[in-house]
Amino acid sequence: MESFKLQSIIQGIPKAELHLHLEGSFEPELMFQVAKRNNITLPYDSIESVKEAYKFNNLQEFLDIYYAGAQVLLHEQDFFDLTWAYLTKVHSENVRHVEVFFDPQTHTERGVPFEVIIKGIHRALEKGKNELHISYKLIMSYLRHLSEEDAFKTLEASLPFKDIIDGVGLDSSEKGNPPSKFKNVFKASAMQGYRLVAHAGEEGPAAYIWEALDILNVARIDHGNRCLTDKALVKRLVDEKIALTLCPTSNVALKVIQKMDEHPVAKMLDKGIVATIHSDDPAYFGGYMNENYYQTITALNLNLNHIRQLAINAFEASWLSASEKEKHINEVNNYFDSI
Repeated sequence: MESFKLQSIIQGIPKAELHLHLEGSFEPELMFQVAKRNNITLPYDSIESVKEAYKFNNLQEFLDIYYAGAQVLLHEQDFFDLTWAYLTKVHSENVRHVEVFFDPQTHTERGVPFEVIIKGIHRALEKGKNELHISYKLIMSYLRHLSEEDAFKTLEASLPFKDIIDGVGLDSSEKGNPPSKFKNVFKASAMQGYRLVAHAGEEGPAAYIWEALDILNVARIDHGNRCLTDKALVKRLVDEKIALTLCPTSNVALKVIQKMDEHPVAKMLDKGIVATIHSDDPAYFGGYMNENYYQTITALNLNLNHIRQLAINAFEASWLSASEKEKHINEVNNYFDSI
């Protein structure tokens, strides 16, 4: 398929994004603006030098820069601007629904009040719903390199705002931090009415995916690349329709997967896994939703049925109501039927 035609098809797909870290959408241009506004000196002398730094050999190297960039976020307006910039970008790519992560511990440990973070993000999400017609769910992530005790403090801080937080997740450095480390706080989070997801099987083994399912009782798996190494796990994912929120350009940038043509998403789809595609930390990995679709489709030579299934799977795996899912999936099918 010609590049221009494929890009046009991708642009027209109604999309849902289920794996996006707001702090990971912090573009260098906005980072410099916010730093200047807050009188913070960045360890970079230009936007170009920041972009040059966005070359990583592994997840930890990325996280080191990710957390450094987040240091400039101090006030409610900063979190609003961060979230609004993301929403306007994905609106231009025909994204209709987002389920986004935020990392409160990245900010509260610097003395930024939880209230400041959540109010800025929520105000932007509401503006996006009203003005851009993008529906949303908000997911609070626990940082797995910190202790479960720290996670409990974050859970406690979230409770006055739990009417605007839909779920909790688990992210940051996976190696050496298995899901079971957070068994108790996930149980407590569920008791507060939060839905549950967790990053697992990105750099860590398939055993971490089992732990996320059996010990944390998550509803879906973020990443899950390593599942294909375990036939019994694949069968369970298919039988129970447990979705994987995959992030191809992120995986290649972090060398979790060496080359895009080695990405397992096509094999997952062919096995009946509810595989989906998202952008993870697009400011750092050079690709929002459309670019992730484009690079994956091109490298793996996916056909229109694959592409349609990816779009449908994302709405199916979302936390939208059954009627909302049906509406969006009908739009996806009508779109592909018209191509």
